[in-house]
Amino acid sequence: MTLPDPAQLDAADPLREFRSRFFIDDPDLIYLDGNSLGRMPLAACEILHRQAEDGWGSRLVRGWNEGWFDLPARLGAKIASLIGAEPDEVVVADSTSVNLFKLAAAALEFQSGRSQIVSDDLNFPSDLYVLQGLAQTAGRKVVMARSPDGIEPGDVEPLIGGETALLTLSHTAFKSGAIRDMAAISAAARSVGALTLWDLSHSVGAVPVDLSGSGIDLAIGCTYKYLSGGPGAPAFLYVRRDLQERLRNPIAGWFGQARPFAFELKYEPASSLRRFQTGTPPILSLAAIEPGVDLVIEGGMDRIREKSMLLTGFLADLWERDLRPLGVALNSPLDAARRGSHISFGHPDGWRVDRALIEDARVIPDFREPDNIRFGLSPLYTTFTEVDEAVRRFRELLEQRTYEKYPPARAEVT
Repeated sequence: MTLPDPAQLDAADPLREFRSRFFIDDPDLIYLDGNSLGRMPLAACEILHRQAEDGWGSRLVRGWNEGWFDLPARLGAKIASLIGAEPDEVVVADSTSVNLFKLAAAALEFQSGRSQIVSDDLNFPSDLYVLQGLAQTAGRKVVMARSPDGIEPGDVEPLIGGETALLTLSHTAFKSGAIRDMAAISAAARSVGALTLWDLSHSVGAVPVDLSGSGIDLAIGCTYKYLSGGPGAPAFLYVRRDLQERLRNPIAGWFGQARPFAFELKYEPASSLRRFQTGTPPILSLAAIEPGVDLVIEGGMDRIREKSMLLTGFLADLWERDLRPLGVALNSPLDAARRGSHISFGHPDGWRVDRALIEDARVIPDFREPDNIRFGLSPLYTTFTEVDEAVRRFRELLEQRTYEKYPPARAEVT
């Protein structure tokens, strides 16, 4: 198989200059885990220093009237531009799991006469844990579609019916990278009166999303993957404008109160999306999100998606030529248009291979049970040359069986 020259692909890359705007202190380390934790934008260092020294240090509590109070909504408006939403339909608050709980609980209360939550087994497990706990508390049932091969999503539409209160799925599957047909599935839910809630964590910043055009009711997503917001950065939530005053935040707190600084004893929710905020937002963590979001906006989702498909397509071709003959399976859709910006490889000794990649080959992917070695390709800083070199090192450790020196016991974080 004759493949393009990666150096020529890099030279023709319209996003090539963005790499220099991320913190990269070791050019020999190939980082392919941007689908789990994005590289740090250089501007994030600057803004954290400025917020810590000039904001917290000098301005002290005065900072709340100098931009801090409105920061969750201002960041939400920027993220809205990446996911096909209106500026006042997205806010940054809490974690992805907490946001899922808030929106799913609000949806179940709104759909009080319906008994089921529909999801599937390719959804992120943390989402399923939240839904299972909520269903137990609310006296509802979680019904899950099954994916027959663990890669392509199963058929969820037959499970949606008159008892469905909420359909909630991941847009891009966390293991395989498979993308769901958001518009078609949501239309099926809408036709029977069910609400829809989508997890965009593995899509936002890498895969174009059109929430308004797809008729989506609710959505959540994290900011620390392709948006490079930093480890554990606050997440975002989306509520369609016409639903905002009709849904109740089950975790009422003073930042969702209509007049938080009136300190009234009775809770009255804000009339806007601010009602889905709860406690005091973490300002330094919020501030660190903005540089990565700005870079994605500047890069443009059309160009980012185009490069993502080229990168993953190049990687899939390298797998076909160099890795498949050595027993590596492709645990992602082969069609680039049907997957996000990460590819999963399968190997019987996947965990030990992952350790050898990190410790010996100096390639950082991540591992997901049972055998998935995920290569996350972030279009703003991953190069074709890196992908080519990563596969060369991958092939070499397989040929030399370097991975066999590692024990099969898993680390706590994989």
